[in-house]
Amino acid sequence: MLGPVCGGVNKCVCRVIVCCLSLITSEKRSSLPTFPNDSLPNTKHLSESPMDLAELHDLFYAPVAELHDLFCKKLQQCCVLFDFLDCVADLKGKEIKRAALNELVESVATSRGVLIEPLYPEAIKMISVNIFRTLPPSENPEFDPEEDEPTLEASWPHLQLVYEFFLRFLESPDFQPSMAKRYVDQKFVLQLLELFDSEDPREREYLKTILHRVYGKLLGLRAYIRKQINNIFLRFIYETEHFNGVAELLEILGSIINGFALPLKAEHKQFLVRVLIPLHTAKSLSIFHAQLAYCVVQFMEKDATVTEYVRLVCLCIQVMFLGEIEEILDVIEPSQFIRVQEPLFKQIAACISSPHFQVAERALYFWNNEYILSLIEENCQVILPLVFATLYRVSKEHWNQTIVSLIYNVLKTFMEMNSKLFDDLTASYKVEKQKELKRERERAELWRGLEEYQDRRMQMLTEAARNQRNLQERGERGDLSTPSSPQTTQSDQPELKPSGASSGAGESAT
Repeated sequence: MLGPVCGGVNKCVCRVIVCCLSLITSEKRSSLPTFPNDSLPNTKHLSESPMDLAELHDLFYAPVAELHDLFCKKLQQCCVLFDFLDCVADLKGKEIKRAALNELVESVATSRGVLIEPLYPEAIKMISVNIFRTLPPSENPEFDPEEDEPTLEASWPHLQLVYEFFLRFLESPDFQPSMAKRYVDQKFVLQLLELFDSEDPREREYLKTILHRVYGKLLGLRAYIRKQINNIFLRFIYETEHFNGVAELLEILGSIINGFALPLKAEHKQFLVRVLIPLHTAKSLSIFHAQLAYCVVQFMEKDATVTEYVRLVCLCIQVMFLGEIEEILDVIEPSQFIRVQEPLFKQIAACISSPHFQVAERALYFWNNEYILSLIEENCQVILPLVFATLYRVSKEHWNQTIVSLIYNVLKTFMEMNSKLFDDLTASYKVEKQKELKRERERAELWRGLEEYQDRRMQMLTEAARNQRNLQERGERGDLSTPSSPQTTQSDQPELKPSGASSGAGESAT
């Protein structure tokens, strides 16, 4: 009897415990804080699946009252990203997004009054979600833009329309810079500049035009844009030596330099000296040389005083080319070296005589290369006469002591190679030097004789002119005294009479 009763009691106790636990749990849940929907971040474009995209009404047929709301919905719809590496995945969603982007582009380009203030953050958000991404590493580590085909962006069917929308957005008559500057800030511009490293030339072309429009519309970002471009170039020159968008950035700078006010600011001249001129030493100079030359020419047209800075460009190019020639000579065959040795060492001799010590120093370093030195030794009979006179003269005249020391080392090397030829060239150089000095003395004497002849001739002409002037003055004085002084004429008459008459008149007067 007790067993069934105890079992029933146990069941009742269990039910009571379960009910208490459920009440406690519900109370705890009700006591948790709740958050309004507005406080949660909008992650719709991250969480929504591409399969959830649904076609919306066409913007061109939407009522005016619903136009802005529909425009905003399409912007949010275009925040969904697709995987274009899988060509057959989500074809419907890709087509819906493509059609929505086309409608947005056409609406901004053709309609007025579409761009109202609430749409600015949505538009910039859609642009940012689509274009800002980590660029993939190059598939070819030794990528050569002049020879290799670039890696094209797989998502370009959508990306192109996003860039087109951004461009039409900036160029729209309804665009308000005062509203846009709240969202197109320094962080946005920095991310935009990083995209210039894309291998796809189509993307860089759009970026070039868009950045130029941003520079023109948002005046507060101009100094920041110039500074960040400056930083990109400095990293390219001194660190990475690789950046795909150098040519496009230089093209933008060409237009910016053209608008600089005169006189040029110190910051602009520093940009020329510290960035544009060192860019001439880059290994990939041929890719952007036309744009770089245009920027330098713009500086010269703006201010003629920068010509002294531009002179450094030629010196940088000379040093760069000398380094390239040395690399070529490192692998040249002796038979090919014979064919180029005469014009080559005539040019090297001209570089040695350069007053700029870096050019002369780089040319003299050729004698530190063992392989080149062996080629010179094999052809000493031809090379030494080409450079000896320059070496001897510069060793006596150059202002830099380091260059003089290097030249002495080269002369010593030649003397050890072929002492007889060296002595013959030394003797002939001294003879020629004496002849040259004699010719200079004769020339100086000739010029001195010509100068003395010129001085005598000028003295004679001056004296003749003075005499002529005196005669004219005397003639003028004689003409003036004849009609105006009759007493003088009467006093002159006795001088014309005989002397006897004159004395007789004197006596009678007495």
